[in-house]
Amino acid sequence: MAKYKDSRPVRPGSSVPHRPQSLIEKRSQQEHAEVKKDTNTNGPLSRSQVESYTAPFLDFISDNPTVFHAVDTLSKRLKAHGFTKLSARDSWVDKIRKGGKYRIERNGSSIIAFTVGNDYKPGNGAAVIASHIDALTTKLKPVSKKPTKAGYIQLGIAPYAGALNKTWWDRDLGIGGRVLVKDASTGKIETKLVKLGWPIARIPTLAPHFGAPAYDPNPNLETQMVPIVGLDKSDLSSSEDATTKPTVQGSVGTFTATQPERLVRAIAGELSIQDYSSIINWELEVFDTQPAQLGGLDKDFIFAPRIDDKLCSFAAIEALIASIESNETIHDNPSPVDNDSIIKIVGCFDDEEIGSLLRQGARSDFLPSTIERTVAALAGDHHTADLVSQTFANGFMISADVSHAVNPNYLNVYLEDHAPRLNVGIAVQADPNGHTTTDSISTAFLQRVADKCDSTLQLFQIRNDSRSGGTVGPMLSSAMGMRAIDAGLPQLSMHSIRATVGNLDPGLGVKLFKGFFDHFEEVDAEFR
Repeated sequence: MAKYKDSRPVRPGSSVPHRPQSLIEKRSQQEHAEVKKDTNTNGPLSRSQVESYTAPFLDFISDNPTVFHAVDTLSKRLKAHGFTKLSARDSWVDKIRKGGKYRIERNGSSIIAFTVGNDYKPGNGAAVIASHIDALTTKLKPVSKKPTKAGYIQLGIAPYAGALNKTWWDRDLGIGGRVLVKDASTGKIETKLVKLGWPIARIPTLAPHFGAPAYDPNPNLETQMVPIVGLDKSDLSSSEDATTKPTVQGSVGTFTATQPERLVRAIAGELSIQDYSSIINWELEVFDTQPAQLGGLDKDFIFAPRIDDKLCSFAAIEALIASIESNETIHDNPSPVDNDSIIKIVGCFDDEEIGSLLRQGARSDFLPSTIERTVAALAGDHHTADLVSQTFANGFMISADVSHAVNPNYLNVYLEDHAPRLNVGIAVQADPNGHTTTDSISTAFLQRVADKCDSTLQLFQIRNDSRSGGTVGPMLSSAMGMRAIDAGLPQLSMHSIRATVGNLDPGLGVKLFKGFFDHFEEVDAEFR
């Protein structure tokens, strides 16, 4: 599989990224290069094809620490495979055609990709995979500059969803995200992505020698989990009040004047910005810099940050790409869309971890309106609301979000026969209280897909004395009236800063999702 392009920052005068490859990564890539590619893409993925997705997933996770980087990389990957970019501001009437491949972004943090079969007729169904691409993280506050304390420069951050938990202590943290820059010559505002991928910040623990405070199970997130980013000894060397010193990053009233001076310098240097005042705003995250790696005696595991849920997003996009390629090696040049009669669509949404209520979230109109506008463009003068309702009724959606893998140290918290394992396959997620969309019909539907593409389905349901999490499935299925199931790859240590999946799980996800796209029409015919 083609390696994701390394977008890590490069030192001036060097072609070497800041982060050198580990021995494990080098060995992984050597073995990956030795995998013989199976050119039969019309049937189920072979073992070697499943394995071929492992190294690219490691790259994807390591090289894309923020939601903005992840969406940008997926968009570039889709572009390389012939997906035309659409704008919500334009009319799609003359842009969408049968046999076409398209992508659209919202806010730079959500992306939808879809194809239209050559035999498509308005009102035909849509095969949908919906996931989320955001992950637990911490974000810089609007004013991130904090007073120096005891010689430490600190950074004002806030948790996104359940981040800043105990797994964030003593980690090597980098900073990245998007920066809004004003072009002095045109007055236009440009968005630039930045990634300071070396360890910059750290949230230090208190040594156990200090007694009870060191063992506090509920540290104050505002005062006790504040990262240190540098040292300032000016209070020892000068009587001048540091707060009255003139700054160089912008005059009073500018955005950069509210940010740590050294951070402004680092961001400006990374983006080759000379005039700091041209930075009019930014959205930056603090992230774990340790790369994704293979682990275990036989390298059966992937240890990585941000797995939930860049894993299912990665697998869904790769499955869509694989499903439209025929009679060629899976990862070579793009080929025309197959002669199917449906719309194949993948949505990777932001903000799932905080309720999906923003315009780039799954609870917005992003997915329904994309389908509605596509049907309208293809129906032309014959477009009616009835055709959109038909499309929803004839469609089926996989809500793809990671599930819980069985933890051998806590077997007592799992239901017997509802404990998914790593490197086995997608787990169907059931919940009697409507936290997932799974029912008997959708389970039978996906089982037929799994049978046809030689995939194994597992099953997960939470115990009655535990609480269930939520997914994008119920909100999307209810909004469109579309049949749906919740099914995702299992992982250990959900919501930790680093989690664990099997080394084959990325490829096993691609295998089932590709099978869903490939066999949707024949399976759907069995349920009419």
